[in-house]
Amino acid sequence: MKRVYTINKIKSTFVLYPISLKMRNRIHITTIIVLFMLFGKQQNVQAQDVHFSQFFEAPFLRNPSFSGLFQGDIRFQGIYRSQWASVTTPFTTGSFNFEYKKPIGGADDFLTLGMQMLYDKAGSASLTTTSFLPALNYHKALSGEKNKYLSLGIMGGFVQRKFDRSKITTNSHYDGNGYNPSLPDGETFLNSNFNYLDGSIGLSFNSTIGGKAEDNYFIGVAYHHLNRPKNSFYKNPDIELQAKMVVSTGIKFSLNETSYFTIHADYSKQGSFTELIGGAMYSYKIGDDIDNPKYTFHVGAFMRAKDAFIPMIKLDYHPFAFSFSYDANVSQLRTASQGRGAMEFSISYTGFFDRDNSSKFVPLCPKF
Repeated sequence: MKRVYTINKIKSTFVLYPISLKMRNRIHITTIIVLFMLFGKQQNVQAQDVHFSQFFEAPFLRNPSFSGLFQGDIRFQGIYRSQWASVTTPFTTGSFNFEYKKPIGGADDFLTLGMQMLYDKAGSASLTTTSFLPALNYHKALSGEKNKYLSLGIMGGFVQRKFDRSKITTNSHYDGNGYNPSLPDGETFLNSNFNYLDGSIGLSFNSTIGGKAEDNYFIGVAYHHLNRPKNSFYKNPDIELQAKMVVSTGIKFSLNETSYFTIHADYSKQGSFTELIGGAMYSYKIGDDIDNPKYTFHVGAFMRAKDAFIPMIKLDYHPFAFSFSYDANVSQLRTASQGRGAMEFSISYTGFFDRDNSSKFVPLCPKF
């Protein structure tokens, strides 16, 4: 599910109002989405952020305080998503993030430095959003005996939005007899791109369960677009990017020496739009060294409420991990999409530095 709108023609422009994703169809799906972003002039127009089915592979986009919650000193993660290829010009989204975690001070506190980069391209008019968002997360140890951390993270940076004006169509292109692409589009904006600064803040708590270092959980809340950046190609000061709140939780618990379960769930609210996604993965370790297995195979499924069922597989081959998921559409759009929604690929690298204070050698460290 992504930016969802309908249109009414007024003079030579379009006025757009939010509707349910269920009303999309093959003819309008691209035009509706792109025209909202290009010509939205009403104060009640809202937009939704991009999202991933493998949301746990993009921790910054969930909550900047989730950065650093991994077993290692450094991590790279990348996700590629292609959506609606069976209905229209595919929407493509890519995410890349980097994390560097290090101990700080004389206690068991840690600091994570990171960067989130995001690229999204939607529809035939190539509406493109590019983000560069540095992040900082401080992990405060709450116990000297087991992993128990309170983390406060912030993220903010530069965002650019642009589109290809030569590819848009308005009712000004109709000359009374039919469509005439040689006519001007009738719009008054000067630039087909604009930039803004964006910011997020998040708080989370994570801890081990009982006396098992391998079993742990987390819970967190994040507030994105806290500065409510302006979001209009017309420079309309009344059009703002809606703030988004995300509440997240996760738990990992062992079944035996070679297998464990991991559960993730997110609830998000942005303006009048809400989303609930959750699911579980079963993991099995393969190799002679159970504490450091050569392979770990994961299989599971997630559900985005009223939208998609998402089977997923993942393979850890240390220090890399590879995963694939597919959104099977279960909304009323499944007739047009034939049940096909989106596919995602992700790859990650997690490593340790060869240093005395590496998290590999310290007894306490924020991780999940």
